[in-house]
Amino acid sequence: ALPALTAGLATADPVPVEVPSGQPVSLVGVLLDDGPGALWARFRFVAPEMTADSAEAAAGDMDHLCSAVAAPYVSHHRIEPARIVISLSDRDVEFGKAAPEATQFFEAYAWRDGDCVWEAF
Repeated sequence: ALPALTAGLATADPVPVEVPSGQPVSLVGVLLDDGPGALWARFRFVAPEMTADSAEAAAGDMDHLCSAVAAPYVSHHRIEPARIVISLSDRDVEFGKAAPEATQFFEAYAWRDGDCVWEAF
């Protein structure tokens, strides 16, 4: 079983990424996790200007982040995840920790034939 991995996958410093909404977004980490019973690749992004009212913009940004960041990453590293999860938060939140003060959005995608396929949680 794979423990949650960050070695060689987490970013050392936040990496700015352009998104359709134009809000500032940075990749803060990539985590491989087989805790759900299959390999999930979790891409963690911070968007400090995001608010609870940003859900519609966040949805488009997360679709873009999956296709423009996650898909090339898993292809390059020859990872075959069952799911790709994109998380977008207004602050860096430790994985697995409750943060009720944070605004967070999550989307899950199946990885099929080199493409992100949106799946409702």
